[in-house]
Amino acid sequence: MGADPKNGKGRGVVTSCSYEARKFGVRSGMPISMAWKLCPQGIYVPPDFELYGETSERVMNIMRGFADIFEQTSIDEAYMDVSTRCKTYDDAKLLASKLKEALREREGLTVSVGISPSKSISKMASDMQKPDGLTLVQPQEVDKFLEPLPVNKISGVGKKTTEFLHEKGIESIGQLRGVEAKKLTDWFGKGGVWLWAIANGIEETPVEERGLRKSISVEQTFEKDIQNKTMVRDALESLSHEVHDRLLGERLLYRTVSIKVRFEGFVTLTRDKTHTGYVDDLGVIRDYVVLLFREFEKDRRKVRLVGVRVSDLKPSEGKQVKLG
Repeated sequence: MGADPKNGKGRGVVTSCSYEARKFGVRSGMPISMAWKLCPQGIYVPPDFELYGETSERVMNIMRGFADIFEQTSIDEAYMDVSTRCKTYDDAKLLASKLKEALREREGLTVSVGISPSKSISKMASDMQKPDGLTLVQPQEVDKFLEPLPVNKISGVGKKTTEFLHEKGIESIGQLRGVEAKKLTDWFGKGGVWLWAIANGIEETPVEERGLRKSISVEQTFEKDIQNKTMVRDALESLSHEVHDRLLGERLLYRTVSIKVRFEGFVTLTRDKTHTGYVDDLGVIRDYVVLLFREFEKDRRKVRLVGVRVSDLKPSEGKQVKLG
């Protein structure tokens, strides 16, 4: 899913890909031209963010009905506290099976579920049997479950942290568990305490209801730094539509429009403009983006990345949001 590959000559990136496509080496964020070379027989479809937003809202509402406390973290991911409804982990597994059945019957969708004593372990467990998996990690199984997993299975541990730990000879969570908390704090500051707690299976971050999101943004990195302003304007136009689709999908209004321009050498500049009232109008986004980019029209530096963002959001009429 993503931009038109144009027989390997298309620009843009892969927005998402199926598990079948991943077997060919296709990954999200990959240039669409590279994806086509790896998997020319694939079916390439443009994203429909309005549809995804509407579907996500229905799915999350179904999930919310199974939870004591519900925390949505993205369009397709959430945490559920079911400690009042479920007295045992077997009860939680049964509840998860009923949730999966409800989503399959009402939306025709599968979901992967991880059950454990903590958010971080549940997140890792949910990744174990995709798609359509259900993985239960009981308290007495936590150490055994974590021991062999690579450190980058911890949500929030990115490429740089992984490389740093590998340089220290730490590749698995089991090995990370053997590092003293003080040493991790010396390396990562407060983040070291968090890493130590997760590696030792004692992270206790609660599930919390979240309020309204603060912004929606999309970016495009060019395959090569470009100086052609027409191509930059075309990219901004496309991003404006994408932001607007997501806005409609989540039934939100906005007041502020921003653009980001990253030049060669990673010099990044942003500009924004605020509307007089709340709107969901595509025309305002497009007009403001054009107006904001005029400042950079005569800049001769090559452009590496552009982005469009809307912020100062509020629900459109008819959407209910539970504030945390």
